[in-house]
Amino acid sequence: MCRPAFAITQQTDSSAKQDMKQAGRDTKYAAKDAAHGTKKATKKAYHKTKHGTKKAYHKTRSTAKGAVKGAKEGAKQPQ
Repeated sequence: MCRPAFAITQQTDSSAKQDMKQAGRDTKYAAKDAAHGTKKATKKAYHKTKHGTKKAYHKTRSTAKGAVKGAKEGAKQPQ
């Protein structure tokens, strides 16, 4: 069977067009996936920083209160 040359070219063009579409979709999904990972990591870092800041604040506050209390007691009872 002999086919005209344009039929083969038309199939190749269609296939190339579909390949380009698929490459575009793959790029789109890869960008979405990377953005999702970035968002997740940013949220995790934010929460860890917030937790560490609160923990340090509470530890410093109780230490400072103890120092003030000790200073008051020392001022009341000189040795």
